Amino acid sequence: MNKKPNVMIKGTKEGLTLHLNDQCSFQELKKELDDKLSAQYRETEGTPLLTVNIQTGNRYLEEDQVEELKDIVRQKRNLVVNEVWSNVITKNDAEKLIDERNIETLTGVIRSGQVIEVSGDILVVGDVNPGGKILAGGNIYILGSLKGIAHAGCNGNDESVIVASKMVPSQLRIADSLNRAPDRVEEEDDREMECAYVDESGQIVVDRLQVLKHLRPNITSFKGGS
Repeated sequence: MNKKPNVMIKGTKEGLTLHLNDQCSFQELKKELDDKLSAQYRETEGTPLLTVNIQTGNRYLEEDQVEELKDIVRQKRNLVVNEVWSNVITKNDAEKLIDERNIETLTGVIRSGQVIEVSGDILVVGDVNPGGKILAGGNIYILGSLKGIAHAGCNGNDESVIVASKMVPSQLRIADSLNRAPDRVEEEDDREMECAYVDESGQIVVDRLQVLKHLRPNITSFKGGS
């Protein structure tokens, strides 16, 4: 029976992709990678640079191991490492990813002096009164009146949005962009649900909710809008 190669090299229009066996030892992997690249990509003058992507499969690599693989590739003339990726992430990274993508739900009024802070998205079923404040690493959705302060993307994500049934905030913030209370007539009860987002010039814009599906098509966690 032929042994499965530890390194498979595939050429693409963008360069080379190295598929590395995740079942062998790391030392075996390094040796075969070095041997195959040395045999196929000898030092030759005038050969154009080739971009290399490395796929490690279900093998988790420490940072120093990633650098070892990169060094083996870099030692061959005309090969440049673009990216190293794995199907595996650490438990801490996985928990962080789940936490950031999860949407928390809060039912009730956020009163003056209350500060609600979440790492991902938040859905508030109720009003945010003047003096109330919401901080979210992701998007903020309010099925009620936003009369207080809302800060979405507070970790720097300027793709985040703020949605409210009635948008009459004392302050809107998205990432580092700030928009103080807009000139609104609070008595307009028939106003459509609205959203706030950062435009290409870095300014916060308040618009109809319907524009979101065109501006942020990747937002799928909010089910209340069309």
